[in-house]
Amino acid sequence: MTTTSVRSGAATGQLPAAWGLGLHRGALEIRLFFRQRDQAVFTFAFPIVFLFLFASIFSDDVAGAGITASQLYVPAMMAAGIMTTSFQSLGTSIAIERDEKVLRRLRGTPMPPAAYFLGKIWLVLVTGVLETAVMLVVGTTLYDVELPSSAGKWFDFAWIFVLGLTACALLGIAISSVPSSGKSATSVVVLPFLVLQFISGVYISVGTIPDWMLDIGALFPLKWMCQGLRGVFLPESAQVLEQAGSWEFGRVALVLGAWCVGGLLLCLLTFRWKSERDR
Repeated sequence: MTTTSVRSGAATGQLPAAWGLGLHRGALEIRLFFRQRDQAVFTFAFPIVFLFLFASIFSDDVAGAGITASQLYVPAMMAAGIMTTSFQSLGTSIAIERDEKVLRRLRGTPMPPAAYFLGKIWLVLVTGVLETAVMLVVGTTLYDVELPSSAGKWFDFAWIFVLGLTACALLGIAISSVPSSGKSATSVVVLPFLVLQFISGVYISVGTIPDWMLDIGALFPLKWMCQGLRGVFLPESAQVLEQAGSWEFGRVALVLGAWCVGGLLLCLLTFRWKSERDR
């Protein structure tokens, strides 16, 4: 009886302990991120600079859509910013930590593995929210993008943000196992991300991208994040610019949700605590 009680108390104490350690780990991750000022500035400035460049070059009205080209870029760059703070950030940082044996040392401590990933989740959530907030301020003040006027639109924005951030974060953790060293991590992670931005409607309007490229882009989360956020922040008249002629919120939710599940499976199958050289 006593043994059972002790075991059950220990079992119930494991989850709160992991959550508590994960919160402390997240605070540490956030402090370390902002201490590296060049990394923090680059992460937040990258989509804003590109938004400014493209919105300055392409500022004319979009025929038949009731919007300007600069307004079209705002939700797309917002989606790219979300992926930058999740997929790119985790893909490179975890690969570097693995190469520098940080993961190996953490694995040898009493800290539950879940606490490490919870710490990364807190980092991604905080930086993702800040990046999105900055993009909203820039878009509404400089490019006349209107904030959603209904609770339904804000709800759509919330689930697109959560599902998109989750899917991209899980993909970032999964791809972190691909680089052979920390030095190659940036190249391995940034290249597919850059390609996706071109074929997912971030830099180029979907109406000018070949259908076969759009079909490839549709296999990944970024295209659907861009489309969903356009549906939130642009008027209904802009639906004519989409490949299917509508926002397709149902399909956006389906694809992003599928990538959350698929990304988790990829993480479970591919994640490793040691680099290949340490095995």
